[in-house]
Amino acid sequence: MGYMGYLGCLTQRDHHEYGPRAGACAPATCKTAMATKTSIRKEKAAIPARPAPARAARASEAPRPTSIEERTAYLEARLHKASPVVQQRYRDSLDLSWIAHDSAIEGTVYTMDEMAAAIDPNTDVTTLDSSVQPILNDVRRHREALDFARDYATKRKLPITIDVVKRIYCILHPEEGDIKTVKYRKDIPQHRLYFHEYAAPDKIAPKVRQVIDWVNDPEANKGRSAIRLAARAHYDLLRVFPFQHDSGKVARVFMNLLLLRGGYPPAIIHSTERQRYYEALKGANATMVQIVQEAIDNSLASIEKLLDDLERRHGVNGVNGVNGVNGASA
Repeated sequence: MGYMGYLGCLTQRDHHEYGPRAGACAPATCKTAMATKTSIRKEKAAIPARPAPARAARASEAPRPTSIEERTAYLEARLHKASPVVQQRYRDSLDLSWIAHDSAIEGTVYTMDEMAAAIDPNTDVTTLDSSVQPILNDVRRHREALDFARDYATKRKLPITIDVVKRIYCILHPEEGDIKTVKYRKDIPQHRLYFHEYAAPDKIAPKVRQVIDWVNDPEANKGRSAIRLAARAHYDLLRVFPFQHDSGKVARVFMNLLLLRGGYPPAIIHSTERQRYYEALKGANATMVQIVQEAIDNSLASIEKLLDDLERRHGVNGVNGVNGVNGASA
């Protein structure tokens, strides 16, 4: 997989663009459900703005790759040349963005300070206020789930099974047990964020099995791109809604595991797409495929912009060296 799991949607400039609109991403119909989320913040929310359109190539520049596959390979090569400092900065930026947007889809918006403290390995959660500790633990577990997806995606000989889905859930919710003891939900939640029809509790197990069998069926997926496969698997799994908590997060991490295994960057669905995303779950899968495709395009545009900014700042020879280019100091 290389750097593929780190092709995401947050640039350095985005750190200065968090604003009130991040807290306004919830649809009006979700007010009651969102009121139960203790970690919602409206000010200084850690939700980056959309990336600006990529600049037009100058006549003297070589033409940029156009297909997703070509752009991914091109950016993979550029990231591979980056210094360890630049690579780590980008990885942290990606995870901040990924977790922030994914949590906002679920109705939880973290502040930038909360996010930064959570991903800082030097932060001792036990020394913090008791009201902050659950937030940091949630963020860290979310990042652990992302790391699991990245790692599992590289192990192509390992099968895609129901246990993979359960493992993701158990990482997010270790209090629920392990993959052998974790239980599917036993009722239809009365207060919920998603408004599509959920599977009846007694239908969950066979429907989850059906999703996994479909993912592994070579005939059903003959000629189907990894994007369409991952988007459909996520769509079907989320419509089942197998777990009492965070079925949405589980489905999206599972989707991105499939994308990474297929050689694509992760699809990080922007918080401003929340209402459209919910509506897509009530409609046809084709709309969800389009949302996922657009999320990947936005991810690629963001990393292109970040690397372009580094090259403009330090020269056109790439991002090698201590501070990004040829060992020169910023």
